[in-house]
Amino acid sequence: MANIVAIVGRPNVGKSTFFNRLVEQRQAIMDDMPGVTRDRHYGYAEWTGKYFTVIDTGGYVTGSDDKFETEIRKQVEMALEECTAVIFMVDCKDGLTGYDKEFANIIRRSKKPVFIAANKADTPNKAVEATEFYELGMGEVFPISAENGGGTGELLDELIKIFPSEGVEDPDAGIPKIAILGRPNVGKSSFLNVLLGKDRSIVTDEAGTTRDAIHSRYKMYGNDFILIDTAGIRKKGKVKEDVEFYSVLRSLRALEESDVCIVIIDAERGLESQDVNIISLAQKQNKGIVIMVNKWDLIEKDTKTADKFKKDILEKIAPITYVPILFASVLTKQRIFQVIEKAVEVYQNKTKKVPTSQLNDGMLPEIAHYPPPAIKGKLIQIKYITQVPGRAPAFAFFCNHPQYIQDSYQRFLENRLREKFDFEGVPIRLFFRKK
Repeated sequence: MANIVAIVGRPNVGKSTFFNRLVEQRQAIMDDMPGVTRDRHYGYAEWTGKYFTVIDTGGYVTGSDDKFETEIRKQVEMALEECTAVIFMVDCKDGLTGYDKEFANIIRRSKKPVFIAANKADTPNKAVEATEFYELGMGEVFPISAENGGGTGELLDELIKIFPSEGVEDPDAGIPKIAILGRPNVGKSSFLNVLLGKDRSIVTDEAGTTRDAIHSRYKMYGNDFILIDTAGIRKKGKVKEDVEFYSVLRSLRALEESDVCIVIIDAERGLESQDVNIISLAQKQNKGIVIMVNKWDLIEKDTKTADKFKKDILEKIAPITYVPILFASVLTKQRIFQVIEKAVEVYQNKTKKVPTSQLNDGMLPEIAHYPPPAIKGKLIQIKYITQVPGRAPAFAFFCNHPQYIQDSYQRFLENRLREKFDFEGVPIRLFFRKK
C-alpha cells in the first residue's frame, strides 16, 4: 500500500511552502496572495528511509468571493479520500479561526490519522501560542516553520510511524511523460479530465485557471505513462502578474521534462504565433510532438476543411513537416483517445532503435540511386550508416568528404529515413563523419 500524505488547511497558511520543503523542489507556486494553489499537486518525499507521496491542496473555505471556491473544495475532499494521513496546517500568527474549526469537522469525517502543523512558529513565543490549537481535540500539535524548517523533523518522525510500508523511492521513475501544452483556455484541463474519467484539474471558462503543472499517472489500454497538464503559455508582454509568470515557467519546465508534447490548438482561432513558438521550442528540445486541434465540433465543415486547415498549419510551422495533426473535440469526446494513441506511437518512434543492417539495406540503395552532388570536382561517397545514442533518433553517415554534404541532400536523407522507418512526430538529427 502506498504512503500518501495530504497537506490541507485554509488559504495562505503555508501549505505550498511546506510541500516544496518536503519534496525538496520549488514545484508548487508560492505567493502571499490567498488561493494561488487550486488543483491537487503531487510530489515525492523521503524521511529516514521511508518514502511517501505528498499532496498539496488549495485553501479550503466556504462563503468567500473566490469563484473557484467550490472546485477547490472538491479537490481537497478528493485528496482526503485518497491519502493515508493528513497534515492539517494552521497559522500561529492568526491563531485558531472559525474556518479552522469548520474544516476540522470535515477532516474528522475522513477518519484518517491527523497531524496538526502549527505553521509560522518562527520564535519561541509563537511556538507557545500554538497550544491553543489543542482546543480542536485532534491530538498532538506540532509547532513548525515551513519557511526555515524549524520543528518539521519532530512532525515527520511521528508521521512515518503510521505508514504501512517503507514506500517506493520514485514510483514514476522511467515512465514516459506526455505534456499537454497550449495557449490559455484551449481545453487542456478538460482534455486531461476526460482521459482520466475524473476531475483532476479545475476547469472554468476563465483563462489561467490552471497554475501549477499537474502530473497524473495514466494506465489504460495497456499503456502506462504520466500526463502533465500545464498552465496556458502566452507572450511575455501579456503576462501581468507574478503568479502567472511562475505558471508559465512551470509549463516550460514540464515541456523540458516530457518525452512527448501534445500541443492543443483552438479550432476557432487557428494556429497563432504563440502556438508556433511552443512547437518550435519542443522541436529544439528534441521532443516528440502531436498537434491536437480542439473544438472541431464548432467549425462549419465541408469535405476539404480539414485538409485546408492541416495545410495552413504545416505552412506556418515549416520546416517542421513531420508532426501528426488530429482534429478532435473534448466536449463531444471525438477522437480524444486517438490523440493519446498517437502520442504513444510518437513516443515509440522517439525511442526506436533501427538495427545497423536494416539501416544500410534500406538507405544505401537510395543513396546509390540518388548520390550526393559533387562539389568542387570531388565525388562524395557515403559508405556506411549507423544509429547513435541520443534523446531523439540520431544517425551517423560515414563518407569520404563529410564537409561537402549540402542541406538539401540532408533533407533528402531525412525524408528517406522517415519514409522507410516511420519517425512520425519525432525530430531526427543527422551527423556526417569521415570514413
